[in-house]
Amino acid sequence: MAEKHHLILLLLCATLQFSSSSPSDHFYNVGELVPLFVNKVGPFNNPSETYEYYDLPFCAPVPIVKKKESLGEVLNGDRLSNALYEFKFREDKIDETLCPKKVTVDEIGFFKRAIDREFYFQFYLDDLPFWGFIGKLEEDSWTPGGGQNYYLFTHVQFEVLYNGNQIIQVNAFGDPNRAVDITKDVGVDVKFTYSVTWNATKTRFENRMDRYSRASLMSVHQQVHWFSFINSIVIILLLTGLLALLYMRHLRNDLKKYSDANEEDREVGWKCLHGDVFRPPPNSSLLFAVVGTGTQLLILICVLLFLALIGTLYPYNRGALLNWLVLLYALFSVFAGYTAASFHGQYAENGWERTVGLAGVLYTGPVFVAASIINIVAISYRATVGLPFGSIVVILVLLTFLAVPLLAFGGVIGYRFRSKFQSPSAPKRHPRDIQQHAWYRRTPFLMFVGGLVPFSAIVLQLHQVYASMWGYKIYTLPSILFVTFIPVIVIIALVSIGLTYIQLSVEDHEWWWRSVLCGGSTAIFMFGYCIYFYEVKPTQYDVRVSLEFFYKNICADNVSFI
Repeated sequence: MAEKHHLILLLLCATLQFSSSSPSDHFYNVGELVPLFVNKVGPFNNPSETYEYYDLPFCAPVPIVKKKESLGEVLNGDRLSNALYEFKFREDKIDETLCPKKVTVDEIGFFKRAIDREFYFQFYLDDLPFWGFIGKLEEDSWTPGGGQNYYLFTHVQFEVLYNGNQIIQVNAFGDPNRAVDITKDVGVDVKFTYSVTWNATKTRFENRMDRYSRASLMSVHQQVHWFSFINSIVIILLLTGLLALLYMRHLRNDLKKYSDANEEDREVGWKCLHGDVFRPPPNSSLLFAVVGTGTQLLILICVLLFLALIGTLYPYNRGALLNWLVLLYALFSVFAGYTAASFHGQYAENGWERTVGLAGVLYTGPVFVAASIINIVAISYRATVGLPFGSIVVILVLLTFLAVPLLAFGGVIGYRFRSKFQSPSAPKRHPRDIQQHAWYRRTPFLMFVGGLVPFSAIVLQLHQVYASMWGYKIYTLPSILFVTFIPVIVIIALVSIGLTYIQLSVEDHEWWWRSVLCGGSTAIFMFGYCIYFYEVKPTQYDVRVSLEFFYKNICADNVSFI
């Protein structure tokens, strides 16, 4: 009994850790110290590559105290630390000295490489994220043959907007008039300074996150979202009409042949497969494990979309999405175990344990291997996406003591309450021989068709989702994503039904695996577009336009683009 209480206490602590937020109540008195944390730096053209702020030789406090973060924040690559910057509520600071510093030749090299890659920094003030660039690169038109000059921003101007006793908005930008030329590889004495100005605004505290959503709330982006949704509906209507026409035509012809044919000639086409289509599928354990894992992921996506709709998950709720993703994936393992064991139990009395085990490793195994490789590479480069040992232990504990028991529990329940499959007709002792079909009736081509049609309905939405994952666009329309997700499920079902009917019409009774592969081939297109988007899609022009939008709308609303 004591062990049970300890387990409940452990889960409660884990839940509190997952849902923890800033200790600040967001109310401040005049002169009260406002918490500020430096987070990370990274190149603008690759948001996935970020490093801790003090990896660059900025002025650092002694000692550097890192903020305790939730698992989702760590997975998101956040590494918050204290800073020498001091913000007192509604107290302006002009040319405040941060620290004088002798920048060595090696440190000049670090700064030059960072400026060449357009490094930005990210801070948090009162849980509000804001960004700024650490320097600028200019073409040297006076030097014969051209060249580049590197300028380091040594003065940062902060502008804070407040309403009453609450902070609404923060902007930060480097002062180009106080930039230090570090083009030459020689040590230089610099003095890092900053200024803070406080201005009143009428924006309400509840609306202070709206500015981060401007990219998604622009009319052109809303039109793209709605066009994607209308595109999905049109495809559904076309598919429904096509399938209805196909079924009516073929079924009418089949019934006519059936009424006119002799008794021995009546079983033709799909009607002659009644003794084979209900035969247990080959590699049934693997197939049912795929079904179980798919059920788990489908429920997970639906719940996450629901949480986004009700406002639990919103942009820049730091680490909340990944927190819920990890926790719900572990909890929903029970559905994977139940579905896999239930399907297996309909066709076999024994071996359901193997099916449940496959359902547990079918998705987690490849993800664990890929994440381990990426984590090793990230740690070797000291990137913030590299997970520390403590976070790895937390994930392993969740999988071992929560996901695995729930997976086994779901398997036991699914096997105990399974329903015996009753075939409408007895399977034949020997399966029917399958004739060789043309190339357009084989699995690869049917998978291509089965994946292309649903993918064409969601490609516009995928662009917006990928842009929020590997870019600086912020996805703030979960309702549109949800209403698009439902038609996609309908499209995949309709396409799978149609392709399965075509397969059975040519007397091919091995439909189990092909139906799953045709319906799931949309994921192959999504993965391919993911590679295309990350490696090919972002051109230099797109990066420049995004950089200008990022700077004007997020970094400093009232400052012209440098």
